[in-house]
Amino acid sequence: MKTRRAFLKSGALAVFGIGVGGVPSFIAKAAANAGLALPYKRKNVLICIFQRGAMDGLMAVSPFTDEYLKAARPSLFMSAAKSSPVKPLIDLDGRFGLHPGFQAFESFFREKRLAIVHGIGSPNNTRSHFDAQDFMESGTPFQKNNMTGWLNRASGLLGHDASPFRTVSMTQSMPRSLYGPNAALAIHNLNDFTLRGRGKTPSMNLTAKSFEELYDETASSLYKDTGKETFEAVRMLEKIDTKNYKPANGAVYPNSGLGNSLKQLAQLIKADVGLEIGFAESGGWDTHYNQGTELGPFARNAADLSNSIIAFWTDLGPGWQDEVTIMSMTEFGRTVKQNGSGGTDHGRASCNFILGNKVKGGRVYGEVKPLAVENLEDGRDLAVTTDFRAVFQEVAMNHLNISKPGDMFPGWTGKGLGIMP
Repeated sequence: MKTRRAFLKSGALAVFGIGVGGVPSFIAKAAANAGLALPYKRKNVLICIFQRGAMDGLMAVSPFTDEYLKAARPSLFMSAAKSSPVKPLIDLDGRFGLHPGFQAFESFFREKRLAIVHGIGSPNNTRSHFDAQDFMESGTPFQKNNMTGWLNRASGLLGHDASPFRTVSMTQSMPRSLYGPNAALAIHNLNDFTLRGRGKTPSMNLTAKSFEELYDETASSLYKDTGKETFEAVRMLEKIDTKNYKPANGAVYPNSGLGNSLKQLAQLIKADVGLEIGFAESGGWDTHYNQGTELGPFARNAADLSNSIIAFWTDLGPGWQDEVTIMSMTEFGRTVKQNGSGGTDHGRASCNFILGNKVKGGRVYGEVKPLAVENLEDGRDLAVTTDFRAVFQEVAMNHLNISKPGDMFPGWTGKGLGIMP
């Protein structure tokens, strides 16, 4: 189809929520000529969630038997003992304990549908949020001038005709992971949207903006306004009753940015519009101050992440779950030793979560040595023992049925961990 070919050549375009007003009339009129039939043939879907700000993997999935960790975190250490003065960790295997904020994940771990990779991170030892996120999303940890993202490259390796909704980010601007020549959409709100091209110039008012806002604006400034036509996408959305959507199977989404993003991704999946790669974000993981244990910012973020994911999974139901895999990621972890403000500073390795019916779950993958100083990176951080590319490539290739990695991660020749069949 000529319209589809033109769309694919145009590359990525961002679509943003405007609250009221609906679709501009000239777009709706042009869209009427697209004549695109629904539904698309069902395909596997990979959902990636970026935890921006750097999650403390040692609190998320804690090696609670490690005496070095206990000594390094006098007010942050958590135990799996039932007699603990605070809510205990969820004992996963006698060594690692899941933070109680992630309680919603426990049953899926026991059912072997949830895998955890610990000691995961980038081979580049930067502790800059901006650089670490850029390297992880580009998939080229030592190459700053690569302007394409690894998920965009993965999209180009799928090897079949694409829907305009093949790759969708439920964010206010196009994430770095999706930059590139293959069609992608950034949609803030399915109900009311308009077109937007190039992002605003990033603000330098560091005191007035949150880290997530600054990253968002910086990422937008790198985005190339190559998208020219979204008429097929608009026409397809007109066929979906997004405003009256009701989650299925009793699913209750948190009223949060991530919860709303995943609810909208569930709508797209169940509407059969051809979604294959979905992206969402979870912010607030930069816990320098008053990190807390069973309560506090970390616990709130953990509950939001896990409850949002489980609501999404429940909403899909058995009819869709076999086609979907969810993978989280974060730019780096936190220091082993707590700081003087009751928090943790920028570190190196963290952990991530992978949920799906095809995942070999029920175990913690990766290597975490005893947290003695001699085993720490730079004498302070959990060492990176699993390159993030090993996990990202394995999950994407196996779940999206990519036969060859191509240039998904240029120069990467490592192997996966056996997380996927």
